[in-house]
Amino acid sequence: MDELRKIDLNLLLALHALLSEKHVTRAALRLHRSQPAVSHALAQLRKHFDDPLLVRQGGGMALTARAQSLVKPLQDALTHLNGLLATPQFDPARAQRRFRLSLSDYSSRIILPPLLRHLRQIAPGVDLAISQASRETMLAQLLDGELDLALGLFPELPQDITAQPLFADHFISVADRQVLPASGSLALTDWLARPHVLMAMRPDAFDEIERALAASGLRRRIALALPHWSAAVEVLAGTDLILTVASRAVGSLRQHKTLRQFTPPLTIPSFDYQQAWHSRKDSDPGHHWLRETVWACSQPGR
Repeated sequence: MDELRKIDLNLLLALHALLSEKHVTRAALRLHRSQPAVSHALAQLRKHFDDPLLVRQGGGMALTARAQSLVKPLQDALTHLNGLLATPQFDPARAQRRFRLSLSDYSSRIILPPLLRHLRQIAPGVDLAISQASRETMLAQLLDGELDLALGLFPELPQDITAQPLFADHFISVADRQVLPASGSLALTDWLARPHVLMAMRPDAFDEIERALAASGLRRRIALALPHWSAAVEVLAGTDLILTVASRAVGSLRQHKTLRQFTPPLTIPSFDYQQAWHSRKDSDPGHHWLRETVWACSQPGR
């Protein structure tokens, strides 16, 4: 780095033009500078390299041996420097890249089908590696660089982790219609008296529903805790179990004709489902494209 301090980097552009054109006037035109300015630059370069660089030969100018040795290293250095300073680009149609995502059954069901359709059409060389983990584990993996993107609910974010809302959702309760009253819903005392299904990666998870209950000094009995959204719906038929989940997790119940959804008899705040990433990815154009694509594919109606 000491040698860089001894030279104006603009002189390297002048040197590149002079070595390419082998002519001061043409180098000046190429650089959009005056001929005297380029002649002055050549004098400075000759002094710096202690070499004439360009010498008269016949009716023109020729490169000295020292100048010839500078041509390729100078071209490579300027190319790398230009790439460093240029705005990075990402072309999804030509990209060959693998992204690591962590998301639950819930978001897999909502986002992956439209996302994969989009990738196969627009970015066929982009691959996804999907994993599933608790929110604590996902955040730790983002911090450690093991994940590119995590999807979930992140009420508290560590430093250097950014989260963006993808869509809003709310909670519903689902049960076998045979064990519900004619009204199709339950009062709070009856709802609390029933056995419940907890959808979580860990059986002791303190999720948004448990927080809402705790805020009112209430508790419910968890008869089944499991991490699989689809199975959580399947186990309800023919039982007295109650499942309370995000509405988009259930989707249409037309294929589950014995089940009925109803509004939970306590206030559970709606939520923003989010995508989270480490700030080290902010300047990565491919990651920026991925975030925009995930957002678009997560919107209702996709």
